[in-house]
Amino acid sequence: IPGMLEKRMRNKRQKFVELAEARVNKALKDLQLIGNLSNSSAYEFTEADIRKIFSALQKSLDTAKGRFSKENENAGGDFRL
Repeated sequence: IPGMLEKRMRNKRQKFVELAEARVNKALKDLQLIGNLSNSSAYEFTEADIRKIFSALQKSLDTAKGRFSKENENAGGDFRL
């Protein structure tokens, strides 16, 4: 029954592509919104705030990337300034 296996693998691929595109596009939009916080006429922030934001983002990105090569590594926790 090789045909069924091919169909199942194709369905798993289609689901991955669908979810990956939607989630990456949402993340890119959210990153753009974070970039909008750089408007100093609308917001007040410190260099420490900026370092903390980008450190948290980089840590989460590194963790997500690592999950594609190894198991049981979770980011966990919400970001707070």
